[in-house]
Amino acid sequence: MSTVLAGVGLTKTYGSTTALAGVDVEVGTRDSLAIMGPSGSGKSTLLHTLAGIIRLDGGQVLLRGERIDDLGENRLSALRRKRFGFVFQSGQLLPELPAEENVALPLMLEGLPRTRAVERARRWFAPLGLDGLERRRPGQLSGGQAQRVAIARALAVAPDVVFADEPTGALDQATSTEVVRLLTSVTREQGAALVVVTHDADVAAHCDRILQVRDGRITTYSQFTAS
Repeated sequence: MSTVLAGVGLTKTYGSTTALAGVDVEVGTRDSLAIMGPSGSGKSTLLHTLAGIIRLDGGQVLLRGERIDDLGENRLSALRRKRFGFVFQSGQLLPELPAEENVALPLMLEGLPRTRAVERARRWFAPLGLDGLERRRPGQLSGGQAQRVAIARALAVAPDVVFADEPTGALDQATSTEVVRLLTSVTREQGAALVVVTHDADVAAHCDRILQVRDGRITTYSQFTAS
């Protein structure tokens, strides 16, 4: 496995609470990693530190061997826009924009003209089962459709890593299974690494590997053949 993203000795505290206690983790090309644990275990903090959203107290985050945790905020923000994709529990789509412009938004933020950005965004709709929904706004989409639009947006910039924080938490079980299968398969096809935080064992089972986190430490590690 070619390592794309690695965390080495990651530590983070909030007052007297230890959120991360020297965690080591890595994820590779076409690799999918699920992070599980009870509420307050540190799993979301781990994802957010790997993504450069939360600053570390100690340790290093390496993207393809280059340290990124010590970058200035402007460079780190640019890196998140260009090389990371994000899928959140609620999708966080802009309600006033049609689906195709929600997908195109990261491209436009990087300076691509709207026409070209939307043209590139539309390429994702058929592969993700969204053909014909390009002009619908988020309020006109089902929960599963909105999450597929969020997946398209995350992949539009051809990221090195996609981060998904409870991406199926607001969906019913059948839709959840559909979305996570799509998320894992499409990121793998695109050559991206995938890091998923989830409390759902069924969601985690679709990933190649599972880390269990408790009290800021990795307690168990499992590896599977992804379905």
